[in-house]
Amino acid sequence: MTVLILTSEEDVTADMVVAKLHRMGTPVVRLDPADLPDKVVLSAHYAHGDFDGHLSVNGHVLSMGGLRSVWVRRPGEPAAHATHSSPWLTAEARQALFGMLFSTATRWMNHPRNADRARLKPWQLKMAQLSGFAVPPTVFTTAPRLARQFAEEHRDVVVKSASGPPPGNPGMALPTTLIGPDADFSAVAAGPALLQRYIPKRADIRLTCVGNRLFAAQKTAEPGQIDGRYGDTPHTWEATPVPARIGRSVQEYLARAGLAYAAFDFAVDEEGAWWFLECNQGGQFGFVELETGQPVSEAVALWLSQHPAAGRRPEIHL
Repeated sequence: MTVLILTSEEDVTADMVVAKLHRMGTPVVRLDPADLPDKVVLSAHYAHGDFDGHLSVNGHVLSMGGLRSVWVRRPGEPAAHATHSSPWLTAEARQALFGMLFSTATRWMNHPRNADRARLKPWQLKMAQLSGFAVPPTVFTTAPRLARQFAEEHRDVVVKSASGPPPGNPGMALPTTLIGPDADFSAVAAGPALLQRYIPKRADIRLTCVGNRLFAAQKTAEPGQIDGRYGDTPHTWEATPVPARIGRSVQEYLARAGLAYAAFDFAVDEEGAWWFLECNQGGQFGFVELETGQPVSEAVALWLSQHPAAGRRPEIHL
């Protein structure tokens, strides 16, 4: 049975997992949905109460009956590379590819429906509360008055994007920024603002979850550091143990979200408490593995190589 990886050609992190799958002797097909239909042949047949489907990618034919698992890594927009690309062709290609894949009983890392919901930052915060994490007070608002009240209540707050930097070439950096109650909040009316109580931290934590395996890495924060993604620092990522309480909350979160893979970010305060910041359902792990030696790519490959349970339908959370 074959593993299908949906990702772009330039995905180095996926290369790490593909290499592990080859060493395990597990067949793997790599497909970027952006290459539909020019470089991919697709067919799905529904007749006589039965279903059969095939994908042909670079000379490799994958039968839906022989599909072991699907890893949705960093796929391109369906048909984006097509000779005659259009929004209509993208919609048609998405219908054909994912409609066929959803017709199987394969295992997903992660199912697109669960993944789409898991990207929503407000929903993440609620799931984190229900799972027992410590969550900093947060507000999403388009009301300048409410934003100002929140800042006056908590004094030091950070403002950050819920969805990440806006698209564009070259890319734009959008770091988390510390502000005070004397800031001008009038621009909040132009679009939803995410304000959160500032957590003075001594370290950042990236906790990568693959099924029931947890890999935590810690990087010491510089004094007064706000966003660990930006700025020079002499510190590197180091492996760190996962407190039992955090481990239980992680598994609760994954179960509620219907995720097989997730990358959690925490801020560790001076008392050692782990504060939930976000959960990225498709977060990078290559840098953690390279700096700490933790076998994350091997764990992903092992999860993908497992046989799907006979007749098992993918768990979809509505």
